[in-house]
Amino acid sequence: MNVIDHVRDMAAAGLHSNVRLLSSLLLTMSNNNPELFSPPQKYQLLVYHADSLFHDKEYRNAVSKYTMALQQKKALSKTSKVRPSTGNSASTPQSQCLPSEIEVKYKMAECYTMLKQDKDAIAILDGIPSRQRTPKINMMLANLYKKAGQERPSVTSYKEVLRQCPLALDAILGLLSLSVKGAEVASMTMNVIQTVPNLDWLSVWIKAYAFVHTGDNSRAISTICCHSFYSKRYSRALYLGAKAIQLNSNSVQALLLKGAALRNMGRVQEAIIHFREAIRLAPCRLDCYEGLIECYLASNSIREAMVMANNVYKTLGANAQTLTLLATVCLEDPVTQEKAKTLLDKALTQRPDYIKAVVKKAELLSREQKYEDGIALLRNALANQSDCVLHRILGDFLVAVNEYQEAMDQYSIALSLDPNDQKSLEGMQKMEKEESPTDATQEEDVDDMEGSGEEGDLEGSDSEAAQWADQEQWFGMQ
Repeated sequence: MNVIDHVRDMAAAGLHSNVRLLSSLLLTMSNNNPELFSPPQKYQLLVYHADSLFHDKEYRNAVSKYTMALQQKKALSKTSKVRPSTGNSASTPQSQCLPSEIEVKYKMAECYTMLKQDKDAIAILDGIPSRQRTPKINMMLANLYKKAGQERPSVTSYKEVLRQCPLALDAILGLLSLSVKGAEVASMTMNVIQTVPNLDWLSVWIKAYAFVHTGDNSRAISTICCHSFYSKRYSRALYLGAKAIQLNSNSVQALLLKGAALRNMGRVQEAIIHFREAIRLAPCRLDCYEGLIECYLASNSIREAMVMANNVYKTLGANAQTLTLLATVCLEDPVTQEKAKTLLDKALTQRPDYIKAVVKKAELLSREQKYEDGIALLRNALANQSDCVLHRILGDFLVAVNEYQEAMDQYSIALSLDPNDQKSLEGMQKMEKEESPTDATQEEDVDDMEGSGEEGDLEGSDSEAAQWADQEQWFGMQ
């Protein structure tokens, strides 16, 4: 073990004052006798000495020694063969682990920031090739660029941090502070969010924070409200929607979310009031009309729904969305079934990938028992996109043509996309029951026996239902 190894071990042990004294002595000896240490050893000594100065907050002296170390490393890189040490070195320079040049430059940048020489810090980090920049280097560059008012390179550096570390929250906040859209920032985290259970809330809070940062608290609450709604926590969504409207009575998004929550809770007449207000504020937004028409259909007001759908069709023009909306209403009346088919075909001609149109066309084909046509339609729609509802409906169609194994696969895919999709779960459970005829026979035998304990089974079912009801209430109030 040579003297350089001892210096390295002391540095690793955090004995900075000892490193400073010994490295200073060794560097003085090396200046008097250039042959004492090999170039790699000299480079190491300079770095360890600079690190000890950095620890003692002597940043100017540390920069000087780091600069000398980089010059030594540059000369070392040009040397094809390294002269063997004539000192007390026992190991060859090739076997030594030299301090990283990139790390040296990062330390220099830290010194410059401490000395309030941000331009010098940017210059030293900018000189590192982009492929060699570690996340912490990009993070420092992003903050320095931001401080200097250079927004474009700052955004680029923050994005690079997120590319390597998608959950780097400080980088996320940095982007949001530069007015980068919350949705865009959230999309950078989606790949990792989708691989970690129960982490979908993160993108929601990122978007919400973006709106808070811009002073739009109503939209921030609406964003969280939206997440609660799609998580089927309607009571919470209703509360948050009301809060968002309280902050901004003209928030169309909040009105839509509150209206949808009311509708799903069975309070249709209250929901209608909210959707009408949304239409008044945003007469060109189709989702406002969709919400109101769904309320009419839920309350069996087919005539009102038809009048509204026709008005939307005439006002907003014949596009895939309005054609599908009108077809949805037509499907509710046996007299207008053929018209619904024509409208859906037109919608799918315009946009073959429009999921709502595909779903409604599949519903129509199911009624007509044209399962093979439905399977072809769904396979074509799923060729370029993956959607829970489409996979589930395809599973239903495959069951109808006795393709049980593939149907099970489709239900599994649907549940992987949305673990809360009750219909996919029911389809899978129904198939599992049909695959166990022995168990079914045993159940029938038990039912036929006197004193079979049927009443006890019912009590157990009530108990289980009550338990699930408690859990629903709990999750709904979280």
